Amino acid sequence: MLAYVPAILFFALFSLGVLRDRRRFGNAIHLGLAVTFALLALIGKLGRSHALLGEIAAVALLALPTVGTVVLACFLISNGVKMVRKEGRRPANLLSLLAGLGIFAVLGLLIAAVVLRSRTLLVIGGTAVGLVGYVSFLFLCFVGYAFLYGRLPVRRDADYVVVLGSGLIGGTKVPPLLASRLERGRAVYERMAARGTAPMLLTSGGQGPDEQLPESHAMADYLIERGFPADRIVREDRSRTTEENLRFSRAIMEAAKPDYRCVVVTNNYHAFRAALMARKTEVRGHVVGSPTAAYFWPSATIREFAAVFLAHKVVNLGVCLLLVLGGFVIWWNR
Repeated sequence: MLAYVPAILFFALFSLGVLRDRRRFGNAIHLGLAVTFALLALIGKLGRSHALLGEIAAVALLALPTVGTVVLACFLISNGVKMVRKEGRRPANLLSLLAGLGIFAVLGLLIAAVVLRSRTLLVIGGTAVGLVGYVSFLFLCFVGYAFLYGRLPVRRDADYVVVLGSGLIGGTKVPPLLASRLERGRAVYERMAARGTAPMLLTSGGQGPDEQLPESHAMADYLIERGFPADRIVREDRSRTTEENLRFSRAIMEAAKPDYRCVVVTNNYHAFRAALMARKTEVRGHVVGSPTAAYFWPSATIREFAAVFLAHKVVNLGVCLLLVLGGFVIWWNR
């Protein structure tokens, strides 16, 4: 039983964190550590009670990540090629392709180190594996908790449903990605209205340099053309970023009702990061996600994770630096 104590401790921290505020990245880390320690404890228990099962579990624990890494790299490259074909060669669309190639580069470095029996290459490869392992653990925590967060129910009715903007096609037209958000926002509104507490729907988005009107106006027009009541729409038309979406929307909601509650709507890949930002900007509400095309999800999720990783750059880059310094010390003392 003692072997499960770390897992129980981290799960307790995770549970308390969710009760206090769902919108914390610490919840994702605690959940990831709880699962990791639980698996290690389970394998240890199998090894003590059933030697053969323990050996099989240990081999699987070593083999599955290796096989899974190769499969993941192939999937990321395939998805990256599809992204380029469908969305163009913008840097953001190359993320899954570059991630897949990066994984193969690390594997190639390790193979070369073993074949050439080069201590220097082994140290470099080991350091690279440490860096990839650390980032991969955080990424899995991010994806796992983002999946869970997206399925947590909204705790109460809201005064506002805030739909975040995402850019227009040709400067005037709502693209499918944004239409998905608007339809989810409408669904949330209608569900609350059916319970007798119809909120206001707040469209949030300013005018970009290549747009002929603010995104919030195009979003409102899209809804009104499809029968949504115009008198239930409020427009926030100054924001340029997600953080401004939330800050400026908060100002509108607080001015109308200081004790407001809201539901923020964005795409599913963006929901958890938007929730983290909602906490940072002190917006009182839960974030929900709308469906996204499957091919778009990997690159978009990597981009979201990178933004969260860099938002905690002091800690994360500090850990990465320690791993690099550790590798250098090992190489220096060879």
